[in-house]
Amino acid sequence: MKCSLKRDEKTDLYNGTPFYIGVSIILSGILIISVLIAITMGSVDISIKDVYKIIVYKLFHIGVGENLWKGPIHDVVWFIRLPRIILAVAVGMGLSISGVIMQAIVKNPLADPYILGISSGASLGATLAIMLGVGTFFGSNYVGVCAFAGAFGISILVLTLANVNGRANSTKLLLAGMALSAVCSAFSSFIVYFAHDRDGMQSITYWLMGSLAGAKWESIRIIFPAVIISTVFFITQSRTLNLMLLGDEVSITLGTDLNKYRQIYLIVTSIIIGFIVYASGMIGFVGLIIPHIVRMLFGTDHRKTIILSALLGGIFLIWADVLSRLIVSGNELPIGILISMIGAPSFIYLMMSKTYGFGGNG
Repeated sequence: MKCSLKRDEKTDLYNGTPFYIGVSIILSGILIISVLIAITMGSVDISIKDVYKIIVYKLFHIGVGENLWKGPIHDVVWFIRLPRIILAVAVGMGLSISGVIMQAIVKNPLADPYILGISSGASLGATLAIMLGVGTFFGSNYVGVCAFAGAFGISILVLTLANVNGRANSTKLLLAGMALSAVCSAFSSFIVYFAHDRDGMQSITYWLMGSLAGAKWESIRIIFPAVIISTVFFITQSRTLNLMLLGDEVSITLGTDLNKYRQIYLIVTSIIIGFIVYASGMIGFVGLIIPHIVRMLFGTDHRKTIILSALLGGIFLIWADVLSRLIVSGNELPIGILISMIGAPSFIYLMMSKTYGFGGNG
């Protein structure tokens, strides 16, 4: 009885509103501090004082002097480091939130943002662009644009296929996603096999590993607001997302039809993933492990899960990117490789360390 009482008290503490608010404030502070520290880290040796002088000047047009408003030091801080860090925050938040939503949509704790074939669609789009030159009229970013189109197109096909011969449900969505994922992967392999383009194969491989090196203010101005707006939208949908974990039968008895909500959530999530793939390539595992950690500690209530996952995902990807730049001297390790090396063992440990149901504490 004592053990049971202690566990209940611990659960109530973790799930209580005061604790949740406190953790949200702490994570927000850690996120801000992480951004401020990460800006000062890189292969180019720039003093912390100069870094912050440049940022303060660019944001508030205060002081600077010493010709720091132009030249190589300014360019490294303002056009390379800061956009990369802001993109890391946006990508980490977007992948984590998408993981939460995908797990609710298909009611599967092993789902991640790419479970419904979105990653394979993006991969096929990038393969067509790199190997066959499709979409070159989009300009220098044509690979990312084609990847975005592939990701979004597959999500629409998944919805269409899942609604054939009856309305879509979590099982049909999952099966449709798996089938289309296999088709996209097969076509990608077919193109690569017959193209005989070694340079193209290397480009595809590097793109599939993911990288934040191509961060630009132009893309961040679109991606970051999109992630924030989507986060706010999903927070307003917390009740419906909670119902999805209970199943269609229960939700119908409570007067809520989940079918249309699944389709809306899938489209919004696909747009987020499409933007992320456009800017950073394929970065996996974030949308799987971050929601698991949050649900283990704070339960399944999406009012808490979405916000905490977004904050933790942003923090995680900032430091993963910093580590990917520093771990190999004079070179950059693709962030997708690093995250898989960290994420897979961590996920196995989490699964083995305690009894774990879908998103819950027990």
